[in-house]
Amino acid sequence: MRGIALCIGWLALLAATPGRADEIEVRRAELRAVEDGLVLDADFAFELTPRLSEVVANGVPLYFRVDFELTRRRWYWFDDTAAAKRLQLRLSYHALSRQYRLSTGLLQQSFATLAEALNVLKRIRNWLVVERTVSFSDADYEAAVRMRLDTTLLPKPFQLSALTSRELQLDSPWKRFTVRSPQQLPAPVESREPRQGER
Repeated sequence: MRGIALCIGWLALLAATPGRADEIEVRRAELRAVEDGLVLDADFAFELTPRLSEVVANGVPLYFRVDFELTRRRWYWFDDTAAAKRLQLRLSYHALSRQYRLSTGLLQQSFATLAEALNVLKRIRNWLVVERTVSFSDADYEAAVRMRLDTTLLPKPFQLSALTSRELQLDSPWKRFTVRSPQQLPAPVESREPRQGER
């Protein structure tokens, strides 16, 4: 009963006032060639709505998803998708340690403030999005990246509220940019073991 009352209380709080969703802006996105393939560096700009800040401060984790696609346009057929990747970032607050945590996969970082955690969340660095084994045709490709709050991973009461409350929605449109002939990207310098007699 207490759990049901808590959920009803949260729903009432979330529906108390109408709000506006702050859109995520993709400020910069670029690909770089490295030994393993192509990595993406991207900068995002946004602020959590007051509701989302309150939700995470009360122990409900927020999941952010970054999507990347690399495609070749074809006028005579469907576009050719060379690569598609997804990155999930989990933002949470732990009351005992009074720290915010940002995690992806097995990697986890702790921060004293929400602002510090968000500063790192907004900067994607060295994300391997295209493996070295991917082959390209001699043509230009279109890269696209976006970030959004994944409301499907919120607890059920919040998922229902997200359907009607813009304060629980946060996303960006696709940021698209042209990659000129990926075949022509400078090849990374490969390291090798020195041969016998070399220094």
